[in-house]
Amino acid sequence: MYPGTFSASMPDKPAVIMAGTGETVSYRELDDRSTQLARHWRSVGLGPGDHVALLSENSPWFHVVYWAALRSGLYLTAVNRYLSPEEAAYIIEDSGSRSLITTGALADTATALLDLVPPLADRLVLDSPLDGFGDYHEVVGTQPVEPLPEQPLGSLMLYSSGTTGHPKGIKRPLTGTQVDDPSNQGIRALGSGLLGMDDDTVYLSPAPLYHSAPLAWSAAIHELGGTVVVMEKFEPAGFLRAIERYSATHTQCVPTMFVRLLKLPDDVRSAADLSSLRSVVHAAAPCPIEIKRQMIDWLGPIITEYYAGTEANGFTFIDSHEWLAHPGSVGKAILGVPHVCDDEGKELPPGQPGIVYFEQPQMPFEYHGDPAKTRAAQHPLHENWSALGDIGYLDEDGYLYLTDRKAFMIISGGVNIYPQEIEDVLVLHPKVADAAVFGLPDPEMGEFVQAVVQPAEGVEGSDGLAAELTDYLREHIAHFKVPRVIDFMAELPRLPTGKLYKRHLRDDYLRRSEASASG
Repeated sequence: MYPGTFSASMPDKPAVIMAGTGETVSYRELDDRSTQLARHWRSVGLGPGDHVALLSENSPWFHVVYWAALRSGLYLTAVNRYLSPEEAAYIIEDSGSRSLITTGALADTATALLDLVPPLADRLVLDSPLDGFGDYHEVVGTQPVEPLPEQPLGSLMLYSSGTTGHPKGIKRPLTGTQVDDPSNQGIRALGSGLLGMDDDTVYLSPAPLYHSAPLAWSAAIHELGGTVVVMEKFEPAGFLRAIERYSATHTQCVPTMFVRLLKLPDDVRSAADLSSLRSVVHAAAPCPIEIKRQMIDWLGPIITEYYAGTEANGFTFIDSHEWLAHPGSVGKAILGVPHVCDDEGKELPPGQPGIVYFEQPQMPFEYHGDPAKTRAAQHPLHENWSALGDIGYLDEDGYLYLTDRKAFMIISGGVNIYPQEIEDVLVLHPKVADAAVFGLPDPEMGEFVQAVVQPAEGVEGSDGLAAELTDYLREHIAHFKVPRVIDFMAELPRLPTGKLYKRHLRDDYLRRSEASASG
């Protein structure tokens, strides 16, 4: 099902509510607005398989754009609003997007990136005049609200990088079915089957909608006829107020949010009426065992966890009762058959860590424009087994435990940060000869970004240079990627092949950190 189903049966029911302002989009409005945008895209020549991009903060229009793409056979790329113009431009150009929709809040990024991408067939701004962009409401608002005669199902194509190179679009084949075809299951089936989501669900989404999980799960609520409450930005006390104000039944968090919630004063936590909650889901990053125990003690056995990637090559799930019996596990597979293999592809016995693969009848995704990266994600012998680069093991009962993550990828506050992107910018600075970036443990964020720089010949590492490099990075990359700490070494360790021996360097920092903590 899709919003059009519920526009007919319950047109005035809220489909989206903004948590802070209370601004509401009804199912009729969601259906009509997304229909008009779908018709606009068709009128400017976009057809099934074409690509469109959205650069926006959390807003009541985010799901309008999503459903317009889904009901017209298009691929939608939601762009991280915190990227620099150069980073956003790369994604828009690489995706082949022919339309860009943005907002006044992102005006600086949106206007700057126009000079960095090929001419776009369609550029629209949602809420305020912007040079180079048409007024969304003037352009789209004149379109009819009757659905297109054919509404082929579109898809998301979000970007996720490996540990090297530019980010890559994760592309899944279009099914050819219509948007209202009941065979379209996806996350909707998981939500209803595992979490009891239905048309009475009030789903509180505290995370940025440009991420895969918040957007896909909230859209699944629209397939079920529930209501999505979107927080403009996560704030722990505000999160509790939103649960109480809107009687939220379901929500999804990352472990960093758990940490911040647990740090609230006891009287704030105890005063909140959370009795409406039926399920709290978490994913995106490893959750410390003690943090999860405290969350279960506080909220009861309604905490569930899954492990998956945007690639949708596999999916594991575990509820509170199972987790208490298997602490640290991310659960059993309910999508894909898991295999744990060594570097040569040989399957390993239970309890022995290796690369985690999931087997499906066929390869479920490709990396857009990068067949080599796609092939690298496949098992050496089985093309229908794919891996995201995570390391883990299975126990005798089939429960999966993760012991490491993609090589050197940093997860800070549930957000993936890729060191190579930062290193590539650092080494362009004239005072930098070499650079290594990696994550180190952080009690609240999970990890923080650490950089070690080899200064150029004749340059001394100093606090002043660290500040200069920090300012330089802030001009070229998103601020959340900028290292918290920049240290200096006379020479970084590299192998004879020229490969940076980063694991050795990071291990040295970890040992020093542990020694300092114990001392």
